[in-house]
Amino acid sequence: MPRDPMAPPPLDVDVLVVGAGLSGIDMACRLAMHRPELTWAVLEARSATGGTWDLFRYPGIRSDSDMYTLGFPFRPWRGRTSIAPAAEILRYLRDTADEHGVTERTHLGQRVTRLEWSGEERRWTVTARTESGEVLLHRARFVHVATGYYAYDSGHVVEFPRQESFTGEVVHPQHWPEGMAVAGRRFVVVGSGATAITLVPALVEQGAASVTMLQRSPSYVAALPNTDVVADGLRRVLPGRVAHQVVRGKNVALSTVSYQALRRWPQAGRRLLRRRVADRLPDGYPVDTHFNPRYDPWDERVCVAPDGDLLDVLADGRASVVTATIDGFEPEGVRLAGGEVLPADVVVTATGLRLEVGGGAEVVVDGERVDLATRHVYKGCMISDVPNLALSVGYTNASWTLKADLTARWVCHLLGYLDRRGLRVAVPRWDGSGGADQPLLGLSSGYVRRGEHLLPKQGSRRPWRVVQSYVYDVAVTRFGRLDDGVLELS
Repeated sequence: MPRDPMAPPPLDVDVLVVGAGLSGIDMACRLAMHRPELTWAVLEARSATGGTWDLFRYPGIRSDSDMYTLGFPFRPWRGRTSIAPAAEILRYLRDTADEHGVTERTHLGQRVTRLEWSGEERRWTVTARTESGEVLLHRARFVHVATGYYAYDSGHVVEFPRQESFTGEVVHPQHWPEGMAVAGRRFVVVGSGATAITLVPALVEQGAASVTMLQRSPSYVAALPNTDVVADGLRRVLPGRVAHQVVRGKNVALSTVSYQALRRWPQAGRRLLRRRVADRLPDGYPVDTHFNPRYDPWDERVCVAPDGDLLDVLADGRASVVTATIDGFEPEGVRLAGGEVLPADVVVTATGLRLEVGGGAEVVVDGERVDLATRHVYKGCMISDVPNLALSVGYTNASWTLKADLTARWVCHLLGYLDRRGLRVAVPRWDGSGGADQPLLGLSSGYVRRGEHLLPKQGSRRPWRVVQSYVYDVAVTRFGRLDDGVLELS
């Protein structure tokens, strides 16, 4: 079949970044700033940049980390809100990509399906399929996978008994219908994670007739201010970049201290989180039924309610929470195990993500297919015995960008180190000294448990242990040795 003359040509570059979301844009910007002598490009499977912040369109979609840490350290966040809506985040990401020349080097509509390393050529061949079905074979010396760890095509879908009998709509938040009517309709939101906690107050504000959050078990909810008064004050007296760095440091310190305190003294943490929720709800509200989880804080992520918006709509009766299991669907709504039927026009199944590594691309090294689930993660960003490949995996207890940006800077440092010494290949070698295997993501959330068998492992000892600490990772990525006896450089 002759090649379409209008199709993009295959690439041959030093570095190929896979994914044009937050992590991919970060990596590309760091290459532009720190390794201008290299050739690089970005491949994006979808027809638009922005990743998560372009994909999800459900009402109220927003960050669950403050923008002073979710934003890039090299480009100050100037928005008024700290927990920002998706539209503002998307604009920020695209403006950043434009400023650093990333947009013009981004190739949209190219889904990477295979990464094949040749030790003889010391290069990757990257197979990408375009939206028209054409297959392109790109070549690169180094590949940076910035696709996150969930599948963009579909979320985790639960098939409930008798669901086909329901006369209303069933919607998954990952595929929210464009222009879907909200006003005057009855909603049941199944789930208690960050998506559900975001959706409930947003649906209320858009005029839903009723909104019920139906959860099998409670989650921790923390009401945090949606504006940062310290940031507002500092921006009046300091240059924008300086104020951004100060606030960023303050927020990193606060999140680190609070996380460590909650993990070290979980019972005291449980009481504190419960009391803060109870203070926002009417006297006699069944807090222990709906907001007192069985697990300790940070066994799963703590959900953020900006300015306590979820608690406000529960307190004034505009929304409700039901903690129960589902027996099945009825034509008019959802039947609970106790027999009660929750009437609904729309049921939103906020039942979580489906994990996936590298967008599902196959990885092959010298003709042998790599089962990533049997490999180990080196310094949180490379895969054991896989040459010249890095991946972005953010923190589970803090902003994703904090770790993604450190990884991008470390990769740039590695590339410079190789070039200065006339080297071509870097590959971490697993010899079993990293200790016992542990799951990559140290969370007990349902979506993590369902998909952890797909992810590479971490060890129990450094550098194979993934330490959930920004301060530690700053020290390792900026001051740690590359020739550590584990990373083979040749």
